[in-house]
Amino acid sequence: MERYFNTEGLCVPEEHYMVRLDDRLEKIKRLFVDRGKYFIINRGRQYGKTTTLRALAEYLRDDYLVVSMDFQMMSTASFENENKFVNAFVRYFVKSVKEKENTSVWKELMVLETGGPFDMDEMFVQLGKICEVSTKPIVMMIDEVDSASNNQVFLDFLALLRGYYLKRENKSIFQSVILAGVYDIKNLKLKIRPEGEHKYNSPWNIAAKFNLDMSFSTDQIARMLWEYEEDNKTGMDIHAIAKCVYEYTSGYPYLVSAICKLLDEEISESNDFKDMASVWTEEGIAEAVKILLKENTPLFDSMVKQLNIYKDLRNMIEEILYQGKEVFYSPDVESINIGMMFGLLKEKNNHVVISNRIFEMRLLNMFIAEEAVKSEAYRYGQRDKNQFIQDSRLNMDLVLEKFVEYFTELYGENDERFVEAYGRKFFLLYLKPIINGVGNYYMEAQTRDAKRTDVIVDYLGEQFVVELKIWRGNEYNERGEEQLIGYLDYFHQKKGYMLSFNFNKRKEVGVKVIEVGDKVIVEAVV
Repeated sequence: MERYFNTEGLCVPEEHYMVRLDDRLEKIKRLFVDRGKYFIINRGRQYGKTTTLRALAEYLRDDYLVVSMDFQMMSTASFENENKFVNAFVRYFVKSVKEKENTSVWKELMVLETGGPFDMDEMFVQLGKICEVSTKPIVMMIDEVDSASNNQVFLDFLALLRGYYLKRENKSIFQSVILAGVYDIKNLKLKIRPEGEHKYNSPWNIAAKFNLDMSFSTDQIARMLWEYEEDNKTGMDIHAIAKCVYEYTSGYPYLVSAICKLLDEEISESNDFKDMASVWTEEGIAEAVKILLKENTPLFDSMVKQLNIYKDLRNMIEEILYQGKEVFYSPDVESINIGMMFGLLKEKNNHVVISNRIFEMRLLNMFIAEEAVKSEAYRYGQRDKNQFIQDSRLNMDLVLEKFVEYFTELYGENDERFVEAYGRKFFLLYLKPIINGVGNYYMEAQTRDAKRTDVIVDYLGEQFVVELKIWRGNEYNERGEEQLIGYLDYFHQKKGYMLSFNFNKRKEVGVKVIEVGDKVIVEAVV
């Protein structure tokens, strides 16, 4: 069977091209399991949690008896009350242990299976006996704990686990317990009892902090692509492609696999690419991203759902994207915690940023689509769009020239606060219908702040770097030109664009061309 890139459920090395997890598994075993830690792997949707658990169970089997459970395999009725939960849990536990064929625990396992009915206290007594007689320490893994997130009976189960953990010098219990899901235990408690005094009263505060990076590095992606290249002989530049995929995804596992899958299965069938060597290029990746951004996937659906539920999180993300707002990271801010829990945000240099470029582009597309219905800027862009495409190329000089005319006409009399809050949004709204369906844009996270943002526009393989900034005087403007030149070098471009929102009453509105060394900067002032 030929291997392929998988984006649906569990990844298996024999069937799928995937990042090898050996280094990660060794760290989990050494730092957590061998030390008897109880911990939680909580990451965003489709972040490789289930694949990691499966691989870890295989990695541990020589030294441990691993009992793997998935709460999605237990019905909603199983969590209605203690009796139903205990019966369902016992059946699942017994089945999982029998699959391991560990004869040292069969006698105690038989008692657990036939000696009921038990209440939860008695069930733990029996579980302790099984742990005591097992020739190997027992590791329990429970995947999809979110399935139990609205049930007090599960929190009672966690509380008993906690009690046995604290007394395990005198009472036998599991060597290690690993829970996996999107929500951490603190937020499970929040969902069940949202009153303020209960929010942070976790029944599982003995859990060790699990801070291993589960994203894929450029080198890890490259090793996966090397395996693909060995089988398919595309002639790709493996390290360049790995770097490009990482720049779009920041190593988010699902997004990495999704781009590679689109390249292998869809882009390769396109008439726009003559062979596999032309598919596995930056142009091919840009085309894959364009397709991905239009797809309805469980990951994107979940993202939209959370933003609709958590309004503070949505507002914060809009301010980051549109205004370049700098949000300092604090673990005590609920909206930040929620955004990081769902994988939408991450901490970088003590600030909160959007997790990856794909999320930024998707979020921008969503916000702009919502704004477009009532936006004058979008309507003007839609009205003017046909004049900007000449011989299948985007005339960015003309885009800036027309935007200056439009913005001066509609918003020229507004104050600094208004323009600082909405100026960049209006330009993005104006640009969107011009490139829609053919090109994409994203805002470069490294340069985004309250004063300056670089927008990178991709249109049919051609890139345009547009710096959007608030005017802060000639000296600041000159520094901005120097920064833009440096960024043009990074993107291997000779020409760049600068859009300045200037509040000086003696400003010269319009577009001019500046030559700096071997670079050309088209500067528009509004």
